[in-house]
Amino acid sequence: MSTPSPATTSASSHDAILIAFGANLPTQEYGAPAQTLKVALQRLARDGDISIDQVSYFYETAPVPISDQPWYVNGVARISTGLSAHDLLERLHEVEAEFGRVRRERNAARVIDLDLIAYGRDLLREEGGIQVPHPRMAERAFVLLPLRDVASGWVHPVLDRTVEDLIADLPADQQIRKQAES
Repeated sequence: MSTPSPATTSASSHDAILIAFGANLPTQEYGAPAQTLKVALQRLARDGDISIDQVSYFYETAPVPISDQPWYVNGVARISTGLSAHDLLERLHEVEAEFGRVRRERNAARVIDLDLIAYGRDLLREEGGIQVPHPRMAERAFVLLPLRDVASGWVHPVLDRTVEDLIADLPADQQIRKQAES
């Protein structure tokens, strides 16, 4: 896995397959959220049909919406895969389950969260199912700042706006800071 190079813009960033990841609860097996997320990314690549091309810096972020939960560790990975968007989302859910994720309520604290936020320029909307690009990604600093690390210049396929423009329009109340050790 390579670390981000924020100054690097690739023409292919528009076609990037992007996964957002986050956690705010430790796991018994892997410890702190950042360590759990690093192991989960390795797990995603284990079968050989997903390549982790680049991983953003890790960011510490306040819960959205604001709550008394612990802060999250968030990031974005840029990947390559021959899997369809549906199969990739299924794999993400399998890895979440392996790491102890139980989906009970929206915005609950969690040991891991893996979201397919973009699959190239594809637009997928299924009632009660897959939605790509992720419907709330353009409103979330914890997605957009790490996304910029791995795909600067990326253009949202629905809004037709760059990640940099979306970041400029974020509300000021979203608390986010680069984690000291990523």
